[in-house]
Amino acid sequence: MDSEVILITGAGGSIGSALAHALLKNTSAHVVLLDVSEQNLHRVDLSVGRVAGRSRFTSVLGDISDDRLIASLLERHEVRRIFHTAAFKHAPLLESNALAAIKNNAVGTWNIAVRARKHGVSAFVLLSTDKAVDPIGIMGATKRAAEVALLALDDSRTRMLAVRLGNVWGTEGSVVPLFLDQIARGGPVTVTDRAASRYFFSLDEAVDLILSAADLGLSGVVIPQAGSPRNILALAEELIASSESSMAKDVQIVFTGLRLGEKLTEAFVSADEKTESTCDPRLLAVTSEVPDRHTLSVNCAELSKRVELREMEPALETLKKIVPNYKPVG
Repeated sequence: MDSEVILITGAGGSIGSALAHALLKNTSAHVVLLDVSEQNLHRVDLSVGRVAGRSRFTSVLGDISDDRLIASLLERHEVRRIFHTAAFKHAPLLESNALAAIKNNAVGTWNIAVRARKHGVSAFVLLSTDKAVDPIGIMGATKRAAEVALLALDDSRTRMLAVRLGNVWGTEGSVVPLFLDQIARGGPVTVTDRAASRYFFSLDEAVDLILSAADLGLSGVVIPQAGSPRNILALAEELIASSESSMAKDVQIVFTGLRLGEKLTEAFVSADEKTESTCDPRLLAVTSEVPDRHTLSVNCAELSKRVELREMEPALETLKKIVPNYKPVG
């Protein structure tokens, strides 16, 4: 192929599909859309098909944990860049499905990143999360493990970059669609705690930050200049007040308490990390300890083995070796 080929994992998700539209609109790249959900892949296939010719993209139904599939895609399409947005991300749900989270978020990312280096991919960009900072839940721990994989595998041939973002308005997993649905049903609206707060970004802002970070030529971890977090209770009250639903005036707010894997507040850097400015004033580069590649490789192989054998406790202990600051609560 004459044009650059870009692989997007999780292409059927909100951010993956928005990235696909942006890349097809603003570049001449051929985009490979990979998603494990037939419904999501069908939806993004139709949406990009309306604005780009069929020769501009390829839709692939498959799992990021399928190593042979990934190897085949990278070789057959001569992929030059990867945007890795595929992840399990519903924090409370993943607490009771830890092995699935580890296999997908941690082992899956390690395997794809290893493949990217072997096939000479020029850049691998991971969509990470503020929950990866000093994680207390399995979702955050597995996303930090994904970051650690990139830190260890980065080299001059394949640039590895993780972009930490917070909540993105309107995406699956965001609290806003949940609140709007609860309001439409007449309530109650469920808020975990009066003091709970989160960082929020619009979908367009998130995509712009990811693409800008990718274009800076950086590696490692980058974060946004995020400003102040939003109080979740205040957000719920605003959505109720602005609702056009006839039932909104009677909607009550109920406090449910923090669930497993949830923090009261989030942060973009841990105490042992430092930041420095980049060429984009909206983004900061994070200085984070680089793990030993051989040790991490051994631990990831062990992690994969424990997951396949469905050995929960050994898998969690191995995950803690990869992410020493993972301190599960509950």
